[in-house]
Amino acid sequence: MATIGNGKRPINIAILGATGVVGKELLKILAQRNFPVGKLKLLGSERSKDLYMQFKGKEFPVEVAQEDSFKDIDLVLAAVSADVSKKFASIAISSGATVIDKSSAFRMEASVPLVIPGVNSHALHNHKGIIASPNCTSTPVVVVLKPLSDLFGIKRVIVSTYQSVSGAGTPGIDELEDQVRASLRGDKQKPQVFNKPIAFNVIPQCDSFNKDGYTKEEEKVIQETRKILELPDLAITCTAVRVPVLVGHSEAILVEFDEPASVEKIREILKTSEMIELWDNPDETVYPTALDAAGKDPVFVGRIRKDTSSANGFHLWVVADNLRIGAALNAVRIAEYLLEKKLLRQAVHS
Repeated sequence: MATIGNGKRPINIAILGATGVVGKELLKILAQRNFPVGKLKLLGSERSKDLYMQFKGKEFPVEVAQEDSFKDIDLVLAAVSADVSKKFASIAISSGATVIDKSSAFRMEASVPLVIPGVNSHALHNHKGIIASPNCTSTPVVVVLKPLSDLFGIKRVIVSTYQSVSGAGTPGIDELEDQVRASLRGDKQKPQVFNKPIAFNVIPQCDSFNKDGYTKEEEKVIQETRKILELPDLAITCTAVRVPVLVGHSEAILVEFDEPASVEKIREILKTSEMIELWDNPDETVYPTALDAAGKDPVFVGRIRKDTSSANGFHLWVVADNLRIGAALNAVRIAEYLLEKKLLRQAVHS
């Protein structure tokens, strides 16, 4: 199939799940980065029909996703559940579109590249019409570990996450806000989105539990990190925790290297990454928080220190906007790379 090269005609785009928090962020980022959008189609569920959304000052209707929704579409940015992605991805591909999917539906399929541009961009050169974008928790982990792995090699990784409610979409945000207001009034609200009250609380569960006691979210971090870093036997474990924060996932990472390292050398390496911003001066209380990362593109790193309990272990505190670099921005960066390298399939236009 023919491909579209940089500098050619504008790209016809469909956003599947346009009214969700990631869908809205996709629209914002496409405008901010001046992506060459031609025809724009906003797709949602029955609940979203009759709605309108703005893009670059113009109003666009939200249409109910149907089998014929992808006619003349070059690129589908999918920000929906795995079930919905599985339903529509093959239809979009058969229509000639390239699909960049944010769900977990295809991430671990051997034939589907799981990509963070700047980390494993090379994997995009072999795509077969669908590309998976990683979990919003895995992405900052891998962005930080990749340059360190290349230099020192990695023996073991322990990740502890502190994840914002926006990781559960608009319902998660609404539940936190509603519970905060109710709690301040002295009222109680029964949880709907989360299994425990989230207001003024910390919940040691993100997603459902597997038989081994790990949650699906923890499994995603483990398996996706291995796939993207191309280290299938990497010793890595994770505990994922939900916290009452609107936007921004925070992560405490303990990494043990194969080769000798130092705090100074780690800082030097991370400073060279265009995707990382170093905030690391504890004496001046300089370290990133979720509020610092919200609305920003970089992965922020601070509190880099030697682990006193292991020979070659180091702690890193990592924070990122889960809706941007963790989701929408990564998807747009994939699209930009496909366009630049002429890897975007061209739909058959009637």
